[in-house]
Amino acid sequence: MTQVVGKNQERISRRQVDKFAERRAQLATSALRTLSELGYARTSLREIAQNSEFSHGVLHYYFRDKVELITYCVRQYKAECVTRYDRIVVTAGSAEELRDGFGAAMAGTLREDATMHRLWYDLRNQSLFEESFRADVLEIDQSLEQMIWRIVSHHAELAGSPVAVPPAAAYALFDGLFQQALLRFLNGDDTAPANLQTSVKQLLQRFLTHS
Repeated sequence: MTQVVGKNQERISRRQVDKFAERRAQLATSALRTLSELGYARTSLREIAQNSEFSHGVLHYYFRDKVELITYCVRQYKAECVTRYDRIVVTAGSAEELRDGFGAAMAGTLREDATMHRLWYDLRNQSLFEESFRADVLEIDQSLEQMIWRIVSHHAELAGSPVAVPPAAAYALFDGLFQQALLRFLNGDDTAPANLQTSVKQLLQRFLTHS
């Protein structure tokens, strides 16, 4: 009897944890719209609440402060990005197919999610000044570097050629390309996504020892 009660309590506890996590994810999805439009410095929990269907008290219950909410939001979005690019690695049957898929994905996310990426760069810049962001930003950054390396290394395998750069350099180069394209796109340059797509494909080829 005691074992049955214990198992029931464990199931109830697990359901409560799942519901709490689900609610946090819902709140983060709603908050992302406001955060991506206004950025870190100009957004408070109260302002996020005013622009969503959730009250300030509800936000405060699920998130300790603005820092925790923003890092949770960005972490969630970047995890989705990593999954999206990993699918390209799995499905590409040739080096050319991988280049085309990766270039198209980079251009697509620039067009569709520019404000989300702007929030990420805002958060990363803030981490240079605010230590409370730093550990989370470094962890997210590391996951993005690993994602880029999976693409670069698999492209090299498909091409039958060693990679000419280390993982950190590969990530820095792609990140720099994307950030420059994002700035141009936000400034009204409609050619930025297409130019980024071309540059991404060219850069992947240049990473090969025998391109």
